[in-house]
Amino acid sequence: MELSTLDWGVILLYGVVTVAVGLAVARRAGRGTGEFFLSGRTLPWWALGVSLVATTFSTDTPNLVTDIVRTGGVSQNWSWWAFLITGMCTVFFYARLWRRSEVMTDIGFYELRYSGRPAAFLRGFRAIYLGVFFNVMIMASVNLAAMKISGVLLGFDREATLLVCATVTVLYAASSGLRGVVLTDVMQFGIAMAGAVAAAWYALGHPEVGGLAGLLAHPEVARRTAFLPDFADWRNAVMVFVIPITVQWWSTWYPGAEPGGGGYVAQRMLAARNEKESLLSVLLFNVLHYGLRPWPWILVGLASLVVYPDLAAIQARFPHLDPRSLGNDLGYPAMLVFLPSGLLGLMLASLAAAYMSTISTHLNWGASYVVEDWYRRFVARERDERHYVAVARIATVVLVALGAIVSLALESAFRTFAILLQIGAGTGLIYLLRWYWWRVSAWSEIAGMVISFAVAVWFEVVRPRLGLPPLDAALQLVIGVAITTVGWVAVTFLTPPTDPEVLRRFHDRIRPGGPGWTRVAGRVPGGAGDSLPAAFLCWFLGVLLVYAAMFAIGSLLYREVTAGLLYTAVAAAAGAWLFRMLPRAGVL
Repeated sequence: MELSTLDWGVILLYGVVTVAVGLAVARRAGRGTGEFFLSGRTLPWWALGVSLVATTFSTDTPNLVTDIVRTGGVSQNWSWWAFLITGMCTVFFYARLWRRSEVMTDIGFYELRYSGRPAAFLRGFRAIYLGVFFNVMIMASVNLAAMKISGVLLGFDREATLLVCATVTVLYAASSGLRGVVLTDVMQFGIAMAGAVAAAWYALGHPEVGGLAGLLAHPEVARRTAFLPDFADWRNAVMVFVIPITVQWWSTWYPGAEPGGGGYVAQRMLAARNEKESLLSVLLFNVLHYGLRPWPWILVGLASLVVYPDLAAIQARFPHLDPRSLGNDLGYPAMLVFLPSGLLGLMLASLAAAYMSTISTHLNWGASYVVEDWYRRFVARERDERHYVAVARIATVVLVALGAIVSLALESAFRTFAILLQIGAGTGLIYLLRWYWWRVSAWSEIAGMVISFAVAVWFEVVRPRLGLPPLDAALQLVIGVAITTVGWVAVTFLTPPTDPEVLRRFHDRIRPGGPGWTRVAGRVPGGAGDSLPAAFLCWFLGVLLVYAAMFAIGSLLYREVTAGLLYTAVAAAAGAWLFRMLPRAGVL
């Protein structure tokens, strides 16, 4: 495509402002790791919540949703919609506990909760395993989407895209720390949402689409618009809907949707000013992430079916495109070519914003693991704070380089999503129970991690090489969950428990509710735990509120007014009841 001077001006203005904001707080970020990684625990809840939404509003997310819609329909989105249940669980059961712990990173939790060499090993190993391996995989997936988008819209090759994107992002991520990341995230979220809405508007206005009425009347679109799968096809319904909402949400670890919170979600909770703002930040995140954002992407994905009914149509429209990039996820960027001058520049700036917000968060989060939980803990324990900040900046540059290298070997964002789900299958229950059951130990987590990874290797590497027939991803997930859960529970009872003194200190600081600490709480002093009945009710109301709001928007877009108003009424009632319950949950 040929960008106008106005388009390039919009993109350049965005880049200059973003880098300027990051550099403006660089001096403050250099004071120490507490400022670089947690911004001194002084950030307001609304900024943290919006920052999380911006982080998960990645360049690969609209591509992923478009891929899902084109191949399986709207109902296929339950593969990630189900994680709302996980997110609301984090809000009402874990957000206040995380802030109460006052650890520097969620990996630091291990030596607060567990004892001895197993705890130290778990902390050091997970710092590299998550901070480098998992983190690089996620960044590579985001890079892949950026390469595909720039290939379609600008004709850039993969290497040129990586060079430009990585250089600009690392400039402010390595210099500004979490404060710069969050400040730019707030701006980037507004730009990204504006771009997504504009893309949906012009996709509907395309002559071949014919507006909402024309879109919904198209036969290929009409059979893909249902919120729920067709239960007459029970096999598909189980894989697409039943397993995600009954098994996947609590059993699977995935960055940004960790059961009990973790990763950069925990980082934002730990950076909040107090426990209440920690809870409110993740509540806002879940409402915006699931209730507001999906529909512009879904509309573009559906419209792309009309304009580009198959991959051959996409290839014909973009003959210069690298064949390695061809896939249904290209339906999203392929629709952006119809945007007018100026708005196209805004759209490209919004995609750059989505990319930079995600990558900058992953760089800061990954560097926090490398520095706090590996380098400071095991390599250099007695250095001044400026030294650790310098190492953090070096780690940031190394991580962005590794992400760029790995991204050149990937082909599909959806495939990456499925592999990461499989690697974490069965470990989620550990992260939920470790706060509320004293018997969970470091050995439980080590066993869960090793077994789940071994099962993933069997399915993704060994089975194909043995020539065995492939299994559905959802079935693999259930098998992995079953094997891993049985394994880590057995190891829990076959290995020694955590040192009683460590358990006592943890209980005194965190004050978890429920019966799981009766054996410990009955022997040591400690304040009353949080109200679990109130948390359960808030959890249910939060999930009901967001799903009802999401379906209300969808129904109104589908021109199903009665259903839309009914869902709106349910969302309003759930929201009002939740607001009344928040004081009982320790908020407001």
